[in-house]
Amino acid sequence: MRLTVRLVLSHVLVAVIGGIATFAVVRWLAPALFDQSIQHAGWAGGRGQGQGQVLRDQFAAAVDQSLLIGAAVGVIAAAAFGVFAAYRVIKPLGAVRAATRELARGRYDVPAPVPHEPELGDLARDVNTLADALAQTEARRVRLLGEVAHELRTPLTVIDGYVEGMIDGVLPTSTDNLGQIGEETRRLRRLSEDLSALSRAEEGRLGLERRPCDLGGIARAAAERLRPQAEDAGIGLDVAAAGEPLPVEADPDRIAQVVTNLVGNALRATPAGGRITVAAGRDRGFALVTVSDTGVGLAPDDLERVFERFYRVGSRAGESGSGIGLTISRGIARAHGGDVTAASAGPGLGARFTLALPLRNQG
Repeated sequence: MRLTVRLVLSHVLVAVIGGIATFAVVRWLAPALFDQSIQHAGWAGGRGQGQGQVLRDQFAAAVDQSLLIGAAVGVIAAAAFGVFAAYRVIKPLGAVRAATRELARGRYDVPAPVPHEPELGDLARDVNTLADALAQTEARRVRLLGEVAHELRTPLTVIDGYVEGMIDGVLPTSTDNLGQIGEETRRLRRLSEDLSALSRAEEGRLGLERRPCDLGGIARAAAERLRPQAEDAGIGLDVAAAGEPLPVEADPDRIAQVVTNLVGNALRATPAGGRITVAAGRDRGFALVTVSDTGVGLAPDDLERVFERFYRVGSRAGESGSGIGLTISRGIARAHGGDVTAASAGPGLGARFTLALPLRNQG
């Protein structure tokens, strides 16, 4: 049954129930009250009693007719008001429904009008919020396709050029040329692995192999592996000395991947002469690894957006990543019951990324 019909019937039903209740109460009380009035008037016996009975019957009939007419008028009025109320409710719902149909067609720029009723207004605003979120998701999807195509195009162009040159005899089949093809092939493999890791992280199927380990040791080892890259770029890398163990229950390889991504991100964001600091500690039941840099920094609006797929803020000249390393890192951390967060004093003032994992209960 349609909502309009149910709303009208609900008003009619309320009027009918009210009419029946009123009729029953009045029909029960009115004769008794009338008899009391007759007795007070002194019509208690003889002819007076006969006339009182006639008046009583006439009064009861008049009351019955009045109640029936009043109930009928009440039902009609309730039905009319029910139609009006249903219209006031159904009209904005129809507008919201039309907006959701446009959303289903991929038109995210058609907002639902916000009615005056608070509850319906909240519903319309929620639909508009959903439309904005879907529009952003669609924009990221389109950007993802473009970014993937761009990331694939460069190595494929290089590989195609070298292979075609060798086939035509323009380029010799030398170790250097084959090595260049191998390097581009490895670049394609890394991109494929990153995309696969991103998909698994977002779908919650990373396949973690957890075991007791020291987060501080994992972080230091992962950071030290990137020291040659930092030295080549003229960037100082400070790795805090070993302190107290930070016992966690985690997949060491995945956590090392997170730290590598964080340090690699700092390398891309820090110009020559800058510094990167990797430190470990604990706070309120969590083991922490912080990666701080003196690079390009982050605006307040970018502190969460940097974790979106293929979102790039800025990097030093000649450096670019796939734009999904931080997304993967947060997914891995959250799969361990932790998180990765970003902080910055502002653009040009560096940034700090923190990996937090629950400390393992050694009791």
